[in-house]
Amino acid sequence: MTNARIGRVLVASLHQAIGDLLPTRLEFYENWLSAGGLKTGSMSLAATTAVLSFLRGEGPAYAAVMARAGEYAGTWTVEGLSGLKRRVTRALPGSLRARAALRLGRALVRRIYRPSRAITRYRRRAATVELRGSLFCDVRQAGQLPLCGFYAAAFASLLEQFGVPADVRVDACRGAGAEGCSLSVVVRGPALEDGTAAAA
Repeated sequence: MTNARIGRVLVASLHQAIGDLLPTRLEFYENWLSAGGLKTGSMSLAATTAVLSFLRGEGPAYAAVMARAGEYAGTWTVEGLSGLKRRVTRALPGSLRARAALRLGRALVRRIYRPSRAITRYRRRAATVELRGSLFCDVRQAGQLPLCGFYAAAFASLLEQFGVPADVRVDACRGAGAEGCSLSVVVRGPALEDGTAAAA
């Protein structure tokens, strides 16, 4: 997987989040988050791994940067849809808007890193998201804190963009020693319909 590329949405959102929260460190990170990578639309897996490794060394700032980056990724993903698709989706009943947002989240996980997958399971007023092959959690030694907060923030942002406010939290994280990564989604408002699991 040495030739794997990382999608532009992650490169751009990380760059913006670091600029917001660690402005004095941005020049350092631009050694990997280069203008060339932003223009070509992707970054190498090795460069991304280096950025994530250095960010984990920033202490509490890691979680803040990843959450901000996830918010940007969710917002920009919805902004990237056609105006017609946004309008049609936002006119749907609440449960269908929630499903559409989660479906878009699954696609976002693939866009960021193609070997990754998200599987969503719907329940009344709630959903679970199982993350497989999370780019953020592929570490040599597990830590104490979850590392896939980017995805939690991205899913929350996508839901909010479609008028479905929800609490999204990391339930389990491979980077923190769990067998896998999973998120829980609790909608504050319209209930999600019951359904079967769906994979991106």
